[in-house]
Amino acid sequence: MRFLFLLFIVFPAIEIGIFLFLGNLIGILPTVLFMILTGIIGAAAAKKQGTEVYYKVQRDLQYGKMPGEAIADGLCIFIGGLLLMLPGFLSDLAGACLLIPFTRGWCKPILFKWLRGMSKNKRIIIK
Repeated sequence: MRFLFLLFIVFPAIEIGIFLFLGNLIGILPTVLFMILTGIIGAAAAKKQGTEVYYKVQRDLQYGKMPGEAIADGLCIFIGGLLLMLPGFLSDLAGACLLIPFTRGWCKPILFKWLRGMSKNKRIIIK
């Protein structure tokens, strides 16, 4: 329940505050253009990296390897691309962290821990 409160009340309020602050600091037009630009860059980066991960999964499967790492990368890229396309500066920061391979390495253990927790709680079943 606290997570939903943060997601739907606190997070948008912080985003609106950042919009207002930057709108006053650099102006409305640059702020809006920056949001549009991050959405376009996010979509392009997610498409490029997503295609690379797709080929990596195929290659791993051809060699008989489990593509777990590549699938985790793909999930991070997908979520990162979505976050970059959402309007907001915090979501852009989180999305960029998921798209940059160096910082994605920090996020993947959190993703794996969350998935293991979901599996243990029987919320998702991994077979």
